[in-house]
Amino acid sequence: MRVGLIGFGFIGADLYRRIAATGGAIELAFVHNRTAARLAEVPPGLILDDLAEARRFAPDLIVEVADPGVTRHYGEDFLGFADYMPLSLTALADEALRARLECAAAGSGRSLLVAHGALVGMDSLVEWREAWEEVAITFRKPPASLGLPAAPGETLLFDGSVREIAARYPHNVNAMVACALATVGLDRCRARLVADPALDHLMLEVDARGRDGARLSIRRSQPATGVSGSEMAASAWRSICRAAPLPGGAVFV
Repeated sequence: MRVGLIGFGFIGADLYRRIAATGGAIELAFVHNRTAARLAEVPPGLILDDLAEARRFAPDLIVEVADPGVTRHYGEDFLGFADYMPLSLTALADEALRARLECAAAGSGRSLLVAHGALVGMDSLVEWREAWEEVAITFRKPPASLGLPAAPGETLLFDGSVREIAARYPHNVNAMVACALATVGLDRCRARLVADPALDHLMLEVDARGRDGARLSIRRSQPATGVSGSEMAASAWRSICRAAPLPGGAVFV
């Protein structure tokens, strides 16, 4: 499998090194970064300057770990010749865009891959998707990880639908979008975002209730690395390893 990487920040650079360490079991097709100067360790022949030229590098899978704008501008084109895994899942909160992406995938026989990211229990949420009646997901973060000054106590920044929070915080709530897509949808899945100066880590909580009274509760705490949890790079790598040339449509990996 030949993988193209878009983005070379903390996660992108980690994925690049993991792929290089496979000894060719997974090959790098290309690496793109908005700031080319950050790609000093990448061989010049693997550097893609213009995303419109991605097809020329013959990737089997393209992984975006940069910005949701990449999916808006290039996602449909990518799905014409490769599987596509956008880690900036807030782009998929745009219903019309997601429909176009799935249509492009179905037309080409490629797949739009939804990585599980920081969402522990994704498999169970997807397997029981038709049974869920209510689903809520809460993020509790230190103010600094949200780019906010410290406050005397915890502050509820948002309480509403996942679709609304994705528009307001496009770089902070990708796991919320994954949760909504895996369960009751972006309009019915409830999102809460809390800034808590007492925290030095990130907390994610999911509470799902089924129509038959079944309950699933998930609570995870992990150190912060920028706006993401410390496990995000390893999680993204695992999703790449699970990716396969499956039929078109949205596939949860």
